[in-house]
Amino acid sequence: MKLSPPLWIKVWLLLAVNFALLATLGAAWFFARSERGWERIALGPLGDRVAAIADDIADRLWSAPPEEAAAVLDAEASERGVDFLWLRNDGLVLAGPSLPLPAPVRDELRRRGPLDAEMRGGRPPEDDVPRPRGERLPPGQLRGGPGRFLFRVDGSYWFGLRLHPAPEQVREDDLPPRTTLVIRARSTWSFARLLGLHWWVGVAAGALGLSVLFWLPFVRSITRRLDALTAATDRLAEGKFATRAPVGGADEIGRLGGAINGMAQRLESHAEAQKRFLGDVAHELGSPLGRLQVAVELLEQRAPGPLQPAVADVREEVQQMAELVGELLAFTRAGLQAPAAARAPVPLAPLVAEALARENADGRVAVGVPADLVVLGDAALLRRAIGNLVRNALRYGGGAVRVDAERVADRVLVRVDDDGPGVPPEALARLGEPFFRPESARARDTGGVGLGLTIVRSSAAACGGEVIFANREPRGFRAELRLAAAE
Repeated sequence: MKLSPPLWIKVWLLLAVNFALLATLGAAWFFARSERGWERIALGPLGDRVAAIADDIADRLWSAPPEEAAAVLDAEASERGVDFLWLRNDGLVLAGPSLPLPAPVRDELRRRGPLDAEMRGGRPPEDDVPRPRGERLPPGQLRGGPGRFLFRVDGSYWFGLRLHPAPEQVREDDLPPRTTLVIRARSTWSFARLLGLHWWVGVAAGALGLSVLFWLPFVRSITRRLDALTAATDRLAEGKFATRAPVGGADEIGRLGGAINGMAQRLESHAEAQKRFLGDVAHELGSPLGRLQVAVELLEQRAPGPLQPAVADVREEVQQMAELVGELLAFTRAGLQAPAAARAPVPLAPLVAEALARENADGRVAVGVPADLVVLGDAALLRRAIGNLVRNALRYGGGAVRVDAERVADRVLVRVDDDGPGVPPEALARLGEPFFRPESARARDTGGVGLGLTIVRSSAAACGGEVIFANREPRGFRAELRLAAAE
């Protein structure tokens, strides 16, 4: 199933992607400025920060007793989340863990380290001669260039800085021992912390959070208004044409709400005009049909025997027309009922008993309606709605029919169940539409004109309720009236 997140989540995701894209472009620009990107980090301001850390560690290492050097490095490693290794340039470890050095690191130590020349009695290269007594070198700086290197090998970062002893620790004629402080960061995050870049991550996160707080009211106002418009259109799709969408401004969303309200008003006017037209037609047909029924009865009394079957067919057709006209009148009366007209507390149990008596269903329908249930509505409309549901269940259910009711919070649920075959699942959504009947209910011998459930829906809506149709498991059909409970 395809997931579709809400609009406001999409906005925040796009904002986060925007920040990530900017950060990626910034990093790409940084490294694209030089083919030697890692060396730029080592030699630039970020490397100066690490060099300052190394210079401070060097002072502590040279001033501490040899047996305390390892403790100094361990403390720094715990604080900064990296490994510190102090070694001579021939690879001899002076303090720290014995780590296998990658080939680029070993080559760099040999290339820059003058230890071999010292051991042969020679002099170090001119660019690596110690400064005069009393003159401190800048952090990580050698004569002629910075004594730093940076390599990335197998996901780890190796940062090397040449350490020089303090001037007061070097005698006039002595060469300082050539040592290097190697720092290994096992991940990009730990390397970023070492360089101080984690502060920039915090700044970016703060900027993202500030942007979210800044845009949240605006985005949420848009999504709330769109949700309200969606809910209004859903109610219109259900045939509740009295629904109006909130406008709330003259912007695009406000104009959309106005357009929806204009459409709803036109639909409501059209539906009302259609119902009035059907009511007028049904009313005008009432008198001719009455006279036609009287004439058919007289004809049936006087017709000879061979004509009796034909007269019976005519009488059946006239009866079908009379039922259709009656249903049309009931449908228009329920549909044209004012939304809040004649709503009063109505005891439910006596109402159900009257509906069953009118349908001649006493003794054929099991009833489970508590005597204390009271609903708000119009008694005549509710009596007709329940009667139509019971008639429908007796006609198509073909088995036991039961009427139950219960109160749930501020609603009263009235259920009419049968044990029939139910209706096709694709027809459930259309039940209650005027003149719609499932294929199984189109047979002539079952009767009905497709307005019974429509009257139920209109009557429930006029009483401020609704009706829900559903198939039961393993078989059967359920119609559930949801009405407002009287306090």
